[in-house]
Amino acid sequence: MALTNYRDISTSMSDVSAGFQFEFFCEKCGETSRSAFKPYRKGQITGWLNRFAFMFYDLNKAGRATGAFAEAGSSGAKGDALEEARAAAAALYERCDSCRKWVGRECWNSSTGSCRECATKAASNTADTSGYGASAGGGATCPNCQSPSHGGRFCAECGFDMASTHKSCPACGVTLPRQARFCTDCGHGF
Repeated sequence: MALTNYRDISTSMSDVSAGFQFEFFCEKCGETSRSAFKPYRKGQITGWLNRFAFMFYDLNKAGRATGAFAEAGSSGAKGDALEEARAAAAALYERCDSCRKWVGRECWNSSTGSCRECATKAASNTADTSGYGASAGGGATCPNCQSPSHGGRFCAECGFDMASTHKSCPACGVTLPRQARFCTDCGHGF
């Protein structure tokens, strides 16, 4: 499958510095890599012709004539340059089968064949189904700080009461469900 995680950063097709270049990126962390710049000779010639035509002819007529020359083969040349850049970047990126994103080597877990984020999720789901690490609250992670819990009433990281189904407002003392984000009596935010 061809890489789709790129941006086209090619220069104008009718300029002295005309050429093709593409920037590939990791869809998880945003790390980028650029393909080598591939000059587009027709566009560069057009750029020079435009500069010379400016001195001798009507700029509007000359621009249209030379612009058509540059555009004539640009799409095919751009497609070839893109395929060449994709082939070079294919060694730097992998596609995660779980989240369907292209990720760089820093975000890739080669032992699981998926990105690190999906590998971590799969490992925590395996822990949930095996029963190991299930807390009294029914999950494998603390709902307050998201750190893994290996049983017990309180979270080892933040001290959250895992067995509690309600909480009390620190401002007025009213009892509320654990999921409440604001106190219904005084409006205190949690």
